[in-house]
Amino acid sequence: MAELAVATAVEKLTNLIIQEAILLDGVGEKVEQIRNELRWMQSFLKDADHAAEQDRNERFRNWVSQIREVAFDAEDVVETYLREAAAASQSLWKKVVMPIHVHKVKRGIEKIQTRIDHISKQKDSFGIASMIASSREGGEGSISTNERLRWWRQPLPHIEEDDLVDLVQDTEALLTQLSSMEPRRRVVSIVGMGGLGKTTLAKKLYNHIELRHQFNCKAFVYVSQEYRRRETLRRIIKDVNVPYIGDSEEVDEEEMVKQLYEFLRGRKYLVVLDDVWEKEVWDSLEAAFPTSGMAGSKVMLTTRNREVALHADARSTPHEPRMLTEDESLELFRKKALSGMDHFPSDLENQGREMVTKCGGLPLALVVLGGLLSRKMKTREEWEHVLQNISWHLIDQDRVSAILALSYKDLPFYLKSCFLHLGLFPEDFSIPKTQLMRLWVAEGFLPQQGEDTTEGVAENCLNELINRCMIQVRTLTSLGRVKTISIHDLLRDFSLSVSRDENFLGICTGREVESSVSPSSKSRRIALHSNPTEHTVLPSPFLNPCAPHLRSLHFFNRFLYPEVYFIKNKDFKLLKVLDLKDTIGFMRLPSTIGILIQLRYLGLSQILKTYYIPASIGNLKNLETLNLGSSYSPIPNVIWKMKRLRHMLLRDVSKPNRVNLRLDTLSHLQTLKTIRAGRWIEDGGLANMISLRRLGIERLSQEKVNLVISILRRMCYLQSLSLEVMNNETFPTSMGLSHFQHLHKLCLKGKIEKLPDACEFPPNLVKLSLIGSELQKDSIVQLERLPYLKMLVLGNQSYKWRELVSSSEGFPQLQVLHLVSLMELEEWTVEENAMMKLKHLKIEDCPRLKNPERLVSNTVTILQVVTRYDPLKGRRSPEWTKASSNRLDCFKCFQD
Repeated sequence: MAELAVATAVEKLTNLIIQEAILLDGVGEKVEQIRNELRWMQSFLKDADHAAEQDRNERFRNWVSQIREVAFDAEDVVETYLREAAAASQSLWKKVVMPIHVHKVKRGIEKIQTRIDHISKQKDSFGIASMIASSREGGEGSISTNERLRWWRQPLPHIEEDDLVDLVQDTEALLTQLSSMEPRRRVVSIVGMGGLGKTTLAKKLYNHIELRHQFNCKAFVYVSQEYRRRETLRRIIKDVNVPYIGDSEEVDEEEMVKQLYEFLRGRKYLVVLDDVWEKEVWDSLEAAFPTSGMAGSKVMLTTRNREVALHADARSTPHEPRMLTEDESLELFRKKALSGMDHFPSDLENQGREMVTKCGGLPLALVVLGGLLSRKMKTREEWEHVLQNISWHLIDQDRVSAILALSYKDLPFYLKSCFLHLGLFPEDFSIPKTQLMRLWVAEGFLPQQGEDTTEGVAENCLNELINRCMIQVRTLTSLGRVKTISIHDLLRDFSLSVSRDENFLGICTGREVESSVSPSSKSRRIALHSNPTEHTVLPSPFLNPCAPHLRSLHFFNRFLYPEVYFIKNKDFKLLKVLDLKDTIGFMRLPSTIGILIQLRYLGLSQILKTYYIPASIGNLKNLETLNLGSSYSPIPNVIWKMKRLRHMLLRDVSKPNRVNLRLDTLSHLQTLKTIRAGRWIEDGGLANMISLRRLGIERLSQEKVNLVISILRRMCYLQSLSLEVMNNETFPTSMGLSHFQHLHKLCLKGKIEKLPDACEFPPNLVKLSLIGSELQKDSIVQLERLPYLKMLVLGNQSYKWRELVSSSEGFPQLQVLHLVSLMELEEWTVEENAMMKLKHLKIEDCPRLKNPERLVSNTVTILQVVTRYDPLKGRRSPEWTKASSNRLDCFKCFQD
């Protein structure tokens, strides 16, 4: 739908009217007028979104396409004007250039106004308004997607065995909850993404033989997005056989609630509410379910939103069924595709396995794809054709598309943008949370939420998508927060399908790039994916048609080209995001990079080490994230001009004293890592970074460590700190770290002659990394007393003693321990009740270390032993066995 484009344009124009009032002087009223017209269109499109079969109506599609185009063009006209205003010198702008550009933008806005008037008239002349009104009244052709979904979910008295794989653990866990005999009514929730099999599992439990005689009365009701309270109450009343209470169309809803409550109060009941979308649904029904009736009564609900489940019963843990394993997927797929056969024909097995892999363990995808193939010839050629077009086949099927589309349509417009944006990452990509949030901020997707920083709002949006089961958490940090996320392949395919229709995003693979097959010229974002095993050459004219509309450009895997040619093209003037981290083959970043003054995010090559960074980069005054990678060339002293900079990531390995950076203007900087110590510290650069959250400084002297610490004591937001001293220096004996109340992560690289007492560390420290510290033997006793420490890294000769003792009751909260490159360590004694919460242990390159004398906790899940054999010194890898420790659920031993 065009609603996303219009809503985004309305939000952007509103923000520009507020933030750029000075530059919009003279045209502000015109911009407001366009914004208000688009806002009216947005309201109409919300109503149109429910029109039956609207996507199959050619007139409607054309009309919607015109609205999308005019919204994009309105955005372009205003942003182009603002770019020209910002680029011109102040004196020349006022006298000569300003009147010209004001006249030009007024004419552009007038043309857009004319187009909007024309589109509004078409609404009536094309019969679109009457079509929508007819749909609302239930006219001809009004059988909606939601009605079809209701048919698919009917609670039959039997289970659809073909659509079910016996998930024993899921079934047993839920049976335990449903069979429990608490005196008060409880809510049992099944949570997961669309197509995961929540309804099928709920049906199985509803009809399960173990529960058949446990409940006096039962009801299974499909709620859906189009929730109607009266209808839902009527169906529950019918299922549980409440005595006749009159015509349900005439009886007051509150009376229905009261009668249902009185009937259930003396009975042990099970009511299943399938597909609940909103918290308000539970609020409107809760009063009908007695909380203190017969013991063991339950309400079971299925939902795609974890927040809904927790709202219904905060005491219960929502159950999320897992994805199917490969063997389970094959079984379900075979049942549907090869009905009546107990095995795959040998000539179809390979294609079958590949298709199953593409479904990613999602039951719905397997059922639909299997059903599709059941109607086709059982030949290798036919199956190969489906395999080559599997994404299209799955997304094009009504059932899959409808179920995935429901989750998407339920999102507010800003979350729709965030979700579609995930499609730019390659398939099965592990997406770093921090990078993703910075990209969302740069794109301008996020709404203002009170006093929260934009990064805070971005994290809220990420968590909401996780709670809605639209994305999955892949890895967690030592603090238990999200580190990386991923998106199911089928949801990614759906996002790309919507993105193509909306001109939101275009993806180009290596083959398309090399053959100069250009993406849609109106795509707002383009991601180029090359073959990860090859170097793809980017043809020079490839992106030119996209330039006027393009807002972001990303390169994934490896692209090879002689120069960043497109930066010379002034048509890219509205570009906001440029990510070149996977590009190789150019030695100079062109000086014309400075014309891209709208850039908010710039990521430079992580592969190439010796590229030239021009001084014109200082023109990028709107830049918020600058990722310079590992630069061996000097960084020009222009960073101070980027006063809006929020995140600067670099590893400055250039020759010392080549450039002394001025950084005293960066008061909005939140992330600075990792930068070399220099005069910028004494010159007020560090003191003025009052917004710092994460800081990393290397090559410090002992004296400068003290200076840095004294300055940072005033930084009330600092959460992560990494300090490195020069080779011939040591850390001060006393650093006064206890003043850092909000510091959670600390990394110290370099020799520490005397480790501070536990009370001298930051009081809320969660992660500590010590690298090359050469600690005293009794230092471990100090570390063991840190009350909240969850992760400890001892690396690169940080401990140079033969014996290491983990004392009883030591490290009370430690969950993660890494011992890396401790060459002298031979004996490790773990006393009883030490590190009782340890979950993950990694030992790398500790060639003399023998099996720990005792490792008694029952919670360790992973142990990695990685050693490097040194033939000159005759060091051998330790031969540990799982039997040597009774607390290892999983043991892996790796040798280099």
